[in-house]
Amino acid sequence: MSAALNIVIMAGGSGTRMWPMSRTAYPKQFLNLNSDNSMLQETIQRLHGLSESQTTIITNEEHRFLVAEHLRQLNKKAEILLEPVGRNTAPAIALAAFRAQQRGDGDQLLLVLAADHVIENSSEFRRVVQQALPIARDGKLVTFGIVPDSPATGYGYIRQGEAQAEAYKVDAFVEKPDLATAEQYLASGEYLWNSGMFLFRADRYLEELKEYRADIYQACEAASQNLSADLDFLRINKTAFEACPDDSIDYAVMEKTDQAVVLPLDAGWSDVGSWSALWDIKEKDQHGNVHQGDVIDRDSHNNFVITEEKLVATIGVDNLVIVDTKDAVLVADRNRVQEVKDIVGELKQQGRSEHVQHREVYRPWGKYDSIDAGERYQVKRITVNPGAKLSLQKHHHRAEHWIVVSGTAKVTNGDKTLLVSENESTYIPIGVVHCLENPGKIPLELIEVQSGSYLGEDDIVRLQDDYGRG
Repeated sequence: MSAALNIVIMAGGSGTRMWPMSRTAYPKQFLNLNSDNSMLQETIQRLHGLSESQTTIITNEEHRFLVAEHLRQLNKKAEILLEPVGRNTAPAIALAAFRAQQRGDGDQLLLVLAADHVIENSSEFRRVVQQALPIARDGKLVTFGIVPDSPATGYGYIRQGEAQAEAYKVDAFVEKPDLATAEQYLASGEYLWNSGMFLFRADRYLEELKEYRADIYQACEAASQNLSADLDFLRINKTAFEACPDDSIDYAVMEKTDQAVVLPLDAGWSDVGSWSALWDIKEKDQHGNVHQGDVIDRDSHNNFVITEEKLVATIGVDNLVIVDTKDAVLVADRNRVQEVKDIVGELKQQGRSEHVQHREVYRPWGKYDSIDAGERYQVKRITVNPGAKLSLQKHHHRAEHWIVVSGTAKVTNGDKTLLVSENESTYIPIGVVHCLENPGKIPLELIEVQSGSYLGEDDIVRLQDDYGRG
């Protein structure tokens, strides 16, 4: 049997505890939190050296173009499988397993990973995965348990049972403990943190899922019939998947099966579930501070300060998390950062947009930054990727003036098509059909000045679109 792996990366999370950098439209797996690469890109790169036959990334409709762009930046090919709604990890992995069967890979191994974890020692991670291969090939459902270095209360635990070859039988999955219980777990040496990473044959996972959660199995089997290709993406049967129950792989399969084994992994793992967790793994200065961006501190200790653009100065403050973005600033006690999700809940309740997207908004063709706005005008800085094209469109309530800052724009303006170069501009009156394209090899940067009685994003009538948007 081939040793090649089917890599399955789950990239559909929302990351609310990492607000204000993580937003619904741009969650933490797409952020450069631990290096110059995004967490998704780090996940892909740490696989280098493993014999992989196929990579499948499971994500949702909203994030599909972000996944495609992050792959493009790595010059990496992958199958992008779209979930029409979120139904937790057991159904998501079932979709990947059924897809492996469709490709004729039903008896091959699925290495299931989250897109938003940090693993500092990639070579040790790959070594333990290699160690797990024969165990999974023999039909066991392998999970990787993190060797704990503290009595953490933010993770679930796995109790090791009897040794089985290089692994241990899973004796029990236990919920996140209180501090006293976590200290007992650590002292016993019998418990590992539950990492949420798995390795098993596709057919074996589906057999166990069918045994213990036939309803999930049947819904995912139906949803996997007649997959449809859309650009770089694969779409499943939406109606069938909407009928699927919501459950995690732990509850649906791993806690019920007698075929689960765990391998200890000690490779500098973190799920980066909060700002304090990120502070824990970052290199600190002599006063325990972590600074990212333009920061000056005086007599300040054990702080995590991250700023995107502005200078941030601290004087005589300790144990704070300060996160500055273009449209929001978080200041929190480092011991209370779990409450960030409550702030996100309050933003939702108030109907505000700051939990959904940044001032800088990513689109399939590039991005725009809303740099100024008034009663009847709005100014945006627009970046169009090489070879990309906005939709052919018109507006009922606004005119637009485009000034090219760098690159060359191919502009459709009514019945005219023209090239607009640096320091040149064009004006598009209300109601005129227009289109913007970057025919060049470098990003196109331009300033757009909108003026009119209504400037909302819903005043876009798309007549033709390369990305299938209505």
